[in-house]
Amino acid sequence: MAVIKWLATNFFGTPAILLGIIVLIGLLLQKKNSSQVISGTFKAIIGFLIIGAGASVIVNALMVFEPMWKEVFNLQGESFSDFLGQDKFNAKFGSAVTLAMTLGFLINVLLARFTKFKYIYLTGHMMFWTTTIFAGIVVQTAGDVPFWKLVIFLSIIMGIYWTLQPAITQPFMRKIMGNDNIALGHTSASVALLGAWLGKILGNKENDSEKIKLPKGLEFLRDSNVITALTMGILFLIGAIIISMKNTAGATELVASAGDQNFIIYSIIQSFTFAGGIAIVLMGVRMFIGEIVPAFNGIATRIVPGAKPALDCPVVFPFAPNAVILGFLGSFIGALLWLVVIGNTVAYIFVPTMIVLFFHGATAGVFGNATGGVRGALIGGFITSTVVAWGQYITVKLLLPNTIPDTAMWAADSDMFILGPIIRALASILF
Repeated sequence: MAVIKWLATNFFGTPAILLGIIVLIGLLLQKKNSSQVISGTFKAIIGFLIIGAGASVIVNALMVFEPMWKEVFNLQGESFSDFLGQDKFNAKFGSAVTLAMTLGFLINVLLARFTKFKYIYLTGHMMFWTTTIFAGIVVQTAGDVPFWKLVIFLSIIMGIYWTLQPAITQPFMRKIMGNDNIALGHTSASVALLGAWLGKILGNKENDSEKIKLPKGLEFLRDSNVITALTMGILFLIGAIIISMKNTAGATELVASAGDQNFIIYSIIQSFTFAGGIAIVLMGVRMFIGEIVPAFNGIATRIVPGAKPALDCPVVFPFAPNAVILGFLGSFIGALLWLVVIGNTVAYIFVPTMIVLFFHGATAGVFGNATGGVRGALIGGFITSTVVAWGQYITVKLLLPNTIPDTAMWAADSDMFILGPIIRALASILF
């Protein structure tokens, strides 16, 4: 167990190392020379870390954006004092989660080797969180589950999920990427599919978000960096003005976070920081994809013939940067709507997790744009907020009323919300 836990923590739990090893093996199997092996491996790791660095910049900006809009709507988070909590959950079930994640990955590789679903899931942090949430649902449903029963159940579920999820989204990935080299390996797959399907029905494919015609004086809006900064700048500015006019403790704390700088100016800088984070992510994606795809051919031809890597959602962002922003806008507008509706119908305070709304809404926006243009991108974002809002209520209140609901709120993603009830039904039958 100690060896397995060490391997899981240092390899599966460190995506840059896992993917670097994948590239290294792929290049060695292709008998590349030492210079190509070192260069390709290092550039893949650096590219992936650049993506992470950009994502951190985005997250830091959203850490200002999220409390700002919570304060605008006078929202209070759930109280976790009566819940088990993530730390206690990890102490009690962390070994089972780690082992299940490791065995689930091996099942994924075996299924890719011996079935027609040739996809290997490589998004390590999503592998961990999904396994954790599903473990919480099983424990909540069945009570004191024997260690090995929990491990075997989760391993099989995760192995199947990590194999089939990329396969289901691949037809749309081909349309987005223009080729069949990589797949989507991310928990936004459900909203991406919904965005693509609804975009096809309700959208207009001819009105592609990347081909929007603008007057000559507005041609600067063709630059994705500019449109990102402008859009987020407007949202930050509105929120900052409202906060500056309030006298609540929360508003005072937010204003104080700017230090000596004016809070409105500070907020505008955050919008530019957010845009900078997007630019960093896109640069990292280009470098990473440039190395992982050719290197993976070595694995595909030797170990798992025809295999494709299933990767994190930012891999689709460079193919429709405008749709990324439209998807986020759609999810943000939807979140504001559901704040009011859910609060006034089931009396649950939905806490919009901007990190999930951005990354999932952006992915759904790209998928929606592929089938329905601008309207499809907005619809993809809106459906994301719908799944996240109602999924959070169902998960926190019905599926996990006293087992790690903090994780269910800030780490649970679209697929987990949709698959959660299925996991609960299976757990109630099998345990």
